[in-house]
Amino acid sequence: MGIGATVFFTGVLAFFSSSFALYTIFDSYFFATIFGLVWGLMIFNLDRYIVLSMKSFGKWWRDWLVALPRIALAVLLALVISKPLEMKIFEKEIKAELVMMEQEVFKQQEDQLKTRFQTGLDDARAQIAILKSEITQKAALRDTLVRQAVQEADGTGGSGKKNLGPIYRAKLAAAEKAEVELQQTLATNQPLILEKEKANQALEITIQTETAGLQRSKYDGIAARMEALSRLGGRSLAFLYASLFITLLFVAIETAPILVKLISYRSPYDYLLHEHEHVFEMATRESTTLRANAINFKLKFDTETGQHLIISSIAMEKALIDHKLKEKLEELKNKPFDWKWSPKTSA
Repeated sequence: MGIGATVFFTGVLAFFSSSFALYTIFDSYFFATIFGLVWGLMIFNLDRYIVLSMKSFGKWWRDWLVALPRIALAVLLALVISKPLEMKIFEKEIKAELVMMEQEVFKQQEDQLKTRFQTGLDDARAQIAILKSEITQKAALRDTLVRQAVQEADGTGGSGKKNLGPIYRAKLAAAEKAEVELQQTLATNQPLILEKEKANQALEITIQTETAGLQRSKYDGIAARMEALSRLGGRSLAFLYASLFITLLFVAIETAPILVKLISYRSPYDYLLHEHEHVFEMATRESTTLRANAINFKLKFDTETGQHLIISSIAMEKALIDHKLKEKLEELKNKPFDWKWSPKTSA
């Protein structure tokens, strides 16, 4: 009864474990309860069969040899049962980790989206920088030439004499030429800069629109919870120990009936079971032996009578043939034979 109660409560734990796991899948209490009940009954029946199929032979090495496959199956069932309950026990920590994982997934989606347009943005920005650099260089050259012309005019630079002579006019002409080139560059590059800036703005608006359109689905599946549990265990040694001890607890509960059977002496139940099986075995052996003997006797009877029938038939046929031959010989003896000699016959 004690072993049976352990098996029963193992089935109850399996029911709660599977119900929680299935609720995270179906998000329905009805389906979670129905399938959880089926799973719990299946585990209960399986554990019951594992315990029932174990028999005490009175030799410890033989009992352990028989129990090893059952212990391995019990450990596997314990791992399956313990994991959903473990996720329920650490539900608060797992939910907090799921929020971080959801943000990481969404950040990864945003990065992938931006990567699609980043090449176009970078190319346009590089071209804009080149165009602006040309304008800056032209403006710097113009400013330098203007300053040199002014310094030549007021005597603060160049020849050091205040004059508006040929040198000043040459420098002024160079400055005016630089101004013309600057204006030409502005006329050419400024529309291109504006065009590329507008294209970049359009790409950024597209990125923002598609980013806003990304579906922020709830990251709360059974696989996500298991991954969150693994990540928590990888970051915290205390959490890893707690998870391990819970798993070991369920392993101990699941294997307890088998271990109790192993460490217990042979009980009256074992002797009664042995007696019942022995009576059944002897009855079966008697029934099969009688049936085998009956079949053997029938086969022997059919074989020997068949052989005797064949031998008698052969003897009767031989006697009949001999009798017919004798009658034929007597008939030939009693019948006169008309025989004449001729040369043809002699030859």
